[in-house]
Amino acid sequence: MFAVVDILGQQFKVSENSKYYVPRLKEEPNNSVTFKNVLLLTDENGTKIGNPYVEGIKVEANVLEHTQDDKVIVFKKKRRTGYKKKNGHRQELTRIEITKIG
Repeated sequence: MFAVVDILGQQFKVSENSKYYVPRLKEEPNNSVTFKNVLLLTDENGTKIGNPYVEGIKVEANVLEHTQDDKVIVFKKKRRTGYKKKNGHRQELTRIEITKIG
């Protein structure tokens, strides 16, 4: 069984007892969070497609930790002008574990 869930504007295909990195959530570690924006649900009974969301279905998860992604280097250069610019960015993420779908 799996579901497609909208978490902070991004869609994730999730299944029970799996761990995922999602954009930073406001909840503290060791707390539970519920996602109500389920776009698609597939189980042994078939597939349910939402319009835009599937009614009555929630995905529950535990927040494991807050972390940062690997650094992304942004380097700009224009030749023969001496222009060089180097920036970096680390995206803030939250690691969650899906506990229940349904």
